[in-house]
Amino acid sequence: MLTLKRAFIIHKPERRLAAALMAALLILTTALPAPAWQGSAGDEGNKSIELTVYNENLALVKETRPITLTLGLNQIRYADVPAMIDPTSVRFASRTSPAGTRVLEQNYEYDLVGADKLLEKYLDQAIEIVTKDGASHKGKLLNGNGDVILMADDGQVTVLRRDEIRTFTFPALPDGLITRPTLVWTVDTDKAGSHTTDVTYLTGGLSWQANYVLLLAENEKALDLNGWITLDNHSGAAYKDAKLKLVAGNIARAATDNSEKLMLARTVDAAQAPPAPQVSERGFFEYHLYEVNRPVTVSNNQTKQVEFVTGANITTTKSFVFDGSALTYGGYGPVFDQSYGAANQAKVKTMLEFTTGKANNLDAALPAGVVRVFKPDVDGVPLLIGENQIGHTAKGEKVELYVGDAFDIVGERTQTDFKRLGDKTVEETFKIVLRNRKESAVEVRVVEHLYRWSQWEIVQASDKGYTKADAQTIEWRVPVEANGSAEITYTVRYSM
Repeated sequence: MLTLKRAFIIHKPERRLAAALMAALLILTTALPAPAWQGSAGDEGNKSIELTVYNENLALVKETRPITLTLGLNQIRYADVPAMIDPTSVRFASRTSPAGTRVLEQNYEYDLVGADKLLEKYLDQAIEIVTKDGASHKGKLLNGNGDVILMADDGQVTVLRRDEIRTFTFPALPDGLITRPTLVWTVDTDKAGSHTTDVTYLTGGLSWQANYVLLLAENEKALDLNGWITLDNHSGAAYKDAKLKLVAGNIARAATDNSEKLMLARTVDAAQAPPAPQVSERGFFEYHLYEVNRPVTVSNNQTKQVEFVTGANITTTKSFVFDGSALTYGGYGPVFDQSYGAANQAKVKTMLEFTTGKANNLDAALPAGVVRVFKPDVDGVPLLIGENQIGHTAKGEKVELYVGDAFDIVGERTQTDFKRLGDKTVEETFKIVLRNRKESAVEVRVVEHLYRWSQWEIVQASDKGYTKADAQTIEWRVPVEANGSAEITYTVRYSM
């Protein structure tokens, strides 16, 4: 006891030193108050969400929610953020004290709890395992990667296959593991109490496209259109009662190292527009923005569809296209190989064309998406006749859809002559035959690509009524009688 008492004796010089240290510590403690731990950020039931989704697997989220802060430093856990959030894009602002409240430090915690993570954290610690046969095994975890290896208190080692294990039991959740992605902030404020805060951030895992259902009239001269926004959410979070906006267009993004669902039963009867539009469309910068006119809940791992455009009695035309080679000039030099492009493509494409715009009963731009075309059978049941993809189409522009190959119209393209007229000149001749096995006459657009060299001329053509579609393409409009045929021959000379 005497030794123990002497251990606590402080002599006078040492007392003066201790007093000085205590005073310094008191000053530091007063100058740097410890952060007040606030737990979760606000009442999530009172938060409001604005969700803006882009075409390129990207969304901008704005959350407004109350957060209670104490004067000075606070540490806030902001949970329920998406697993695919870009933490570098987070912006925090207090409406209550905009100038006096700021985030000094942010940490993004995403080490989520899981069986593999728990096994990794519990290496060299005791756990319990129950296998499918009901046997219990306790011991120190030696390995949890693949087969699980335990060592009992007596030194016995047991190897358990993963597919034999029914349950793991761990004493507690290790430090550093969380159940959901969380932002942890150190916030400094000059005003204590409840703050209304805005938090904005970018996240991946959200994208949208348009899906269209077209109902072709029996006479094939008009169609009804019904368009749906199709939104996919795989971001790792849900957005309840969100104000939803969708941006149509291709935005530029900096390169970084980060990382068929239809409502057909309701859409083939397109032409019955709702009394009020569900979606408002307007221009935004050089893009188009679509805003849903009611709150929308977007759950995680969900595909949601919202109708956004309808049109009835839209004038359309059906045409047939024979593109016998489908080759284009690559721009890398002359091609002297006789067999290049000589293979025949016998299919004749069936195309549907219409224009957007008020004059054609479709006063809307069409964002990129999949178009499915239906036509009623004799019993009135709509049947699918083809589908295709369209790009972003401005109001007043033409939409051209390839819906399938014509069954009763056949094209045949044959190289009948090929000549080398010196080191720098080539001539070749083609014969194109079209056969129509239908009971009515048709017109076929014949497309020929001049693919051997950039400099060419047509030196002979049985039908001189061709047009020049572009610098390397010519076209004919060829009528073909019912159960009849038509033929075109032409010779092209390439000069290098």
